[in-house]
Amino acid sequence: MTLLLCDLIINNLMEGSMKDYLAEDIGGGDITTNAIVPEDHVSKAVIMAKEDGVIAGQSLAAGVFKELDNEFIYEEIKRDGQYAKKGDTIAIVRGKTRAVLTGERVALNILQRLSGIATLTRRFVDAVEGTGVRILDTRKTSPGHRAKEKYAVRMGGGVNHRADLSEMALIKENHISVAGSIKEAVKRIRDVSEVPIEVEVKNMAELKEALEEHVDRIMLDNWNAGSIQEAVSFVNKRIPIEVSGNMNLEKIRDVAKTGVEFISVGALTHSFKSLDISLLHEKVLK
Repeated sequence: MTLLLCDLIINNLMEGSMKDYLAEDIGGGDITTNAIVPEDHVSKAVIMAKEDGVIAGQSLAAGVFKELDNEFIYEEIKRDGQYAKKGDTIAIVRGKTRAVLTGERVALNILQRLSGIATLTRRFVDAVEGTGVRILDTRKTSPGHRAKEKYAVRMGGGVNHRADLSEMALIKENHISVAGSIKEAVKRIRDVSEVPIEVEVKNMAELKEALEEHVDRIMLDNWNAGSIQEAVSFVNKRIPIEVSGNMNLEKIRDVAKTGVEFISVGALTHSFKSLDISLLHEKVLK
């Protein structure tokens, strides 16, 4: 998925999803805020990082507040993709106090989760720095939230793998079993489509078969370091190689040093920790 496409999807999501997110949280009405805060009350608040991390989701957080107050001002201090340290101000918000307090939880949920993904991605990207390897995400995303989560991966310096099943053909073990061989599986795809083809292989014999079919990428899933090195030497840059399977920060640099081009990490979007971010009411403006 291109960065431009990600941005377009994020902008489109702001229009419909914000209403749904707020409806889920507000229900029949924010009883506490509506009872305590006058309708014309206006405030200023700051959104602050409570731990170090990469920020993502600012436009979505702003969209939450603007859904509640169309004159709301959301000033980004840290832009998506920038690193924030503990105590840094991420954004300054000004608007109706009811909008600030009612939208706070939904806006922070978005910022915390997407920033958590961006932060974890940056750690993996930093771990392979200097090797030339690109860190890929996977389709192991929260249902209904893929575009946002893949956007966060980009903000952390990672690269999006296919956005959906139509973007690239990825032939896996079960596909090969049904087709009877890698050659036949590739043929069936090429008969109906011109999309790039990647083949997941489990041993050197399958790798050689995939290489003969001139596919666009080969995936080594759960291969050990020695076997990966053997595969890299055999392929000799003729086709890009992707490695996947239980990648973690402890072993990823050793894998990157074998000479592969891509490492995909499902953990980016299924095992991240939300970044600790808070909103602090600063003062009443009116």
